[in-house]
Amino acid sequence: MHTLTVRDHVMVAHSLPDEFFGPAQALHGATYVVEATWERDGLDAHGVVLDIGAATEALAGVLGRLAYRNLDEVPELAGHVTTTEFLSRWVAERLVEQVDPAPFRSVSVTLREHPDAWASYRLDLDRA
Repeated sequence: MHTLTVRDHVMVAHSLPDEFFGPAQALHGATYVVEATWERDGLDAHGVVLDIGAATEALAGVLGRLAYRNLDEVPELAGHVTTTEFLSRWVAERLVEQVDPAPFRSVSVTLREHPDAWASYRLDLDRA
C-alpha cells in the first residue's frame, strides 16, 4: 500500500453551541494544521500515488473555503456543530470532489488543534 500526505493550515473562528463544550460555546478562534493522506494499492504510470502539486492544490482549495471565516456563518455548514471531528470528515468529503477518487482506496484527513490534540477521519472509497 502506498500513501502520499500533504499538509497545510487554516485559521477559522467558530462556536460550539452546546453546554457540553463549556467555554468553547462562545465564539473563539482556531488554527488547524491539516494533513491529507491519499492511499492506493500501486503507483500510477508516473510512479507516484498522486502528484504532490495536485494534492497540495486540492487541499488548499478546500481549506480556502473556510480560511479566515466564522464557520457559524458558512451556509454549507449550517446546522452542524463544527467540532474538529466534524471538520476532518467535511474536508475529506470535499477533497474527493477535487481529485478523481477512482484509483484510491481512501483519503484520510487529520486536523491538529495543537501539538497534543487532533482528530482524524478516514473516508474509504468505493472502488466497485
